[in-house]
Amino acid sequence: MRDSSTVNWWRLLLGIFAIIVSLLSFNNVTGNLVSVVIFYAIFAICKGIFELFVRRTIEDLTGFRSFLPIIIGVIDIVIGIYLLFNLNIGLTILPYVFAIWFIVDSVLGLFTLDIGLGAGYFWFSLILSILGIVVGISLLFDPLSSALTLSFMVGFYFMLFGIDEIVSAF
Repeated sequence: MRDSSTVNWWRLLLGIFAIIVSLLSFNNVTGNLVSVVIFYAIFAICKGIFELFVRRTIEDLTGFRSFLPIIIGVIDIVIGIYLLFNLNIGLTILPYVFAIWFIVDSVLGLFTLDIGLGAGYFWFSLILSILGIVVGISLLFDPLSSALTLSFMVGFYFMLFGIDEIVSAF
């Protein structure tokens, strides 16, 4: 168990960055989707790097060795780089990429709920994971209309994700 007086700076910075991306999404919902693709590509790269580092922490806390965070981290990095250098294709596939990303990430969140951070964190993470799955499924099954509301839906998810990361940093 980690010392309660220490702050996990990676999680704190990732949470702050997620909230900034969320606020940018809310600011111009129907506008500049290219900026959204760029911000989310950078976020995916940062999140992928974070996943690679968090695997060790999960192993230390639970004693369970999982390769899933490594796989998710590498996929996040590859998606981020791809979206960053292929903006037109990124705009076309964005609803599908985020749908799959939200679903996989939220399912992973369901499997890591009991890492010993307290009941409040457990319930918050459970609700966040379920909301992520719902958002992912709605993006997956209705990508055309989802593209119109993508900034809002993704912004909402990143706001919750950012809050979750900031709370778990302390």
